[in-house]
Formats: sequence, structure tokens, C-alpha cells
Amino acid sequence: MSSHPPHDHASHEHASHEHAAHGHHEHGHHEHGGVVHAPSADALDAYTRAYEAAVPAADRSLVEIDLEAGESDWEFTPGRVTRAWTFNGQIPGPTIEAHVGDVLEVRVTNHLPEPTTIHWHGLRVPAAMDGSDMVQRPIAPGEMFTYRFALPDAGTFWYHPHSNEVVQLERGLYGAIIVRGEHEPRFDADRVLVLDDVQLDRKGQIKPPGWWIEQHNGREGSTRLVNGRKEPELTIAAGQIERWRIVNAASARYVRLSIGGRPFTIIGTDGGLIDAPVTVSELLLTPADRAELAVGPFAEGETLRIDSLPYNRRSIARVRTEHFATLRVGPAAPSRTKIPATLRDIEPLVTGPVTPTREVHLGVRPSLRHGVDCVINKEPHHRDQPVKVGELQVWDIVNDTMMDHPFHLHGFFFQVLDVNGDPPAFRSWEDTLNVPPKARVRIAWMPDDRPGEWMYHCHILEHHASGMMGHFEVVR
Repeated sequence: MSSHPPHDHASHEHASHEHAAHGHHEHGHHEHGGVVHAPSADALDAYTRAYEAAVPAADRSLVEIDLEAGESDWEFTPGRVTRAWTFNGQIPGPTIEAHVGDVLEVRVTNHLPEPTTIHWHGLRVPAAMDGSDMVQRPIAPGEMFTYRFALPDAGTFWYHPHSNEVVQLERGLYGAIIVRGEHEPRFDADRVLVLDDVQLDRKGQIKPPGWWIEQHNGREGSTRLVNGRKEPELTIAAGQIERWRIVNAASARYVRLSIGGRPFTIIGTDGGLIDAPVTVSELLLTPADRAELAVGPFAEGETLRIDSLPYNRRSIARVRTEHFATLRVGPAAPSRTKIPATLRDIEPLVTGPVTPTREVHLGVRPSLRHGVDCVINKEPHHRDQPVKVGELQVWDIVNDTMMDHPFHLHGFFFQVLDVNGDPPAFRSWEDTLNVPPKARVRIAWMPDDRPGEWMYHCHILEHHASGMMGHFEVVR
């Protein structure tokens, strides 16, 4: 790890990025539902300011990562070679690990046949580093682009493209991010499990996007993956308790997680540790959700199934138990795990009755071209009102449809106040939450001083592509 100041190499990089950050480009400009998908004229200045502001404190590191997006051969199933898209030749891409206060610098080189970007899902980055086409022109084939930002929060996050997501994520472009804090609970081991699924044809190749049923449902692939492999076998030492960091990277699959029907303990969600541990025997993970769990102890010789129990998200797909992995319990080892009764103090953003500042309606409408369009507040790619820095936001997310939608807010964490009037089971920070059919979910969040263009959308990739997306500006 080096700690050279950003301007050492920023000057020549900015020259190569001028066209990557600028909006004045013939193929950097798309219009959807009145929203122009292109960076503003001052995007390069915003990028330069954000880049140069990202300097680690004296006791922190600059963590440098090179990511190469390209085509590779990959075996989802042992012995069957699939042509996939990968970061650094692997699925998932490399797990990025750092500490709170470090600065992450990621140089992305695009060897794909199409443009791409990277969205740092759950990380509170400056708007210019968010990786959407509202803040940067996608990285063209053959180009390199550098993202650079400080890491303010501990937790489990992930990275994935925010360009042609339906294709690029399905083909394997995603990876996990672990940011460690100062005072973490102690575990016997720390394990990252990235869940996904993929739809393969008879030759073992990834199927291209499907027709209207898939656009309506979102794709649920028939091959279920853990860390890029079909239904792997995992081992754990008897008597030990591990911290499992789980990312649901699937396009549309809801995972109702069961570990052999045994109890496990939730210690964290999207925004890191929750207020106090909660023991359950199952947990619903929407697409893009993360959870941190304390798993174990188990007895030597046990075998447990890691399954997704039946969950009816009201799609056309058949509802059944689906197998993700097998956990075998090996010889006993001593445990040093210590989970405190209080994990973290989370101050409530709202106490008592409150009036929402806006409503976000998730809906569908008939379309001659696609059969159905997904919409927000009755329009695809909805242009929402600006939000002022420092002004508390209380939003009602209202699902007007007959199926579940995972709502994701870019760049900010929110607290769930209630779901149909019922308070959540624990206090947490979230960036993705499930909105059941015909439900009203109230969230509260505080826009801190990171002005710029942001978005929120359904994280079923096909719904997001079809227009269930809102754009808004944070202004001073």
C-alpha cells in the first residue's frame, strides 16, 4: 500500500478521464422519462474535487486495487466451462478489505465489448464516485477510470456495474467489500458468502435476457451459486462461532435463508452492526441485501443444509425450497467468540408522530412496446424533487403493485420507521428494503453534505431497467 498524495498521478489521469467524466459525448447521453442520463457539464470538476479530497489521515492507509473487467472462462459447475464476465478473472470479483477511515482507490480497466461503470453499493461516497450514468460517462472498452473515496462506515458492502445491469451482473460482474471498525465483536472466523443464481442453456452458457415474463418477474436462474460455485460444500469447526457476511447478488431472487433450521444470530445488516443481537431461525434477504450473522456452535459430524425456504414474492415462478450449499461440521476447536449484548448505539432519527416529506409510489403501467413498464410516481425514470443537505427526510415508499419490490437508495442509509404501521424488529441502518405488495413502508434519512445527483430504484434488475427508478439532486 502506498500513500502518495492524489495529485501525483491525478494530472495525467484526469486527462484520460476528461471524456469519462464529461457529459459532452455522443454516446454518453440517453433520455428516459424526461430524465437525461448523462453527467452535467461540471461533472469533471466535481470528480476532480472528490478525488483530491480523498486523502487518508496519518494513521490510515490508501488501499489501492486494480480491477479488470473482461471475458473469462469460469466453471459454475465443476467440469463445465462457461464464458462469463469477470473482475480479475474470478466470480465473485476480489473481496476488497479495508478499515474505517482508509481511502480506497480502485483503477478499473474495461476489457469488455461494451461500456461499464462501478456502483459502490451501500458506501457513502461523494456523488461523483457513485458510478451511475448521472455522474460519469460509462467507461468505454479499452479505457481506464479511477474511483477514489474515503470509507466512513464499517460493514459489508458490494460493488457491481450500473450499466446494462441485466446482462453485466448476470454474467458475473460483482464482488464484496468488507470495511472493519475499531471495536468489532470477536469471532472464531470471518466468512464472506456471496449468493447468486445464473440461467444456463443446454451448452452451459449464460442465456441472454428473456422475453416479457422475465421482464415482469425478473430472472431467477436455475443454477444457485455461493461464491461463484454451484451448491458448494462448506466446513466449520465444531464448537466454534463464525461471522458470516452474506451478500445477495442475484438479479431477482429473494432468499429466505435457513441453516439446517437451526437458530443463528443477526448482528448486522446493510449499514453495519445493528443495535443488539437478534436470534432467529430464518432471514429474508432481498436482492442487494446484506446480513452479518453469528453462526454456530454445532456438534462434530453434523451436516446442515443451507437453503432458501419457500417465499412467495407474487411472481410467476414456482415457490419451493431451494438448496444453496451444504455445511459439514468438522473436528472441535476452542472458541474465543464474544458477542456483546449491545453492539452499537443507533440514535433514532424520528421519535413520536411525524408527517412524511414525500411519497414514492412503485407501480406498473401497460406498454405497447414491452407489455408493461415499471414506473415510480406513474412515470419511468421519475425526476423527483431536490433534497436539501441537513433537512430530515421522511419518505413513504408505497407499493401499488401485486408483487414484492426491493427498494434501494443510493449513497445514504435510512432507518425503517414502520411497515404498514408496525415497527421493525430491531433498529438498524439500511440502504435496501423489501416493500411487500400493497404495502406502505415509512423510512427516515438525513442528507449529509454530499451534494449532487443520486437515485433510488427497485433492485430487481429487470424492473430497474424497465423504469422503476427515481432521480433526485441533493443541494446545499
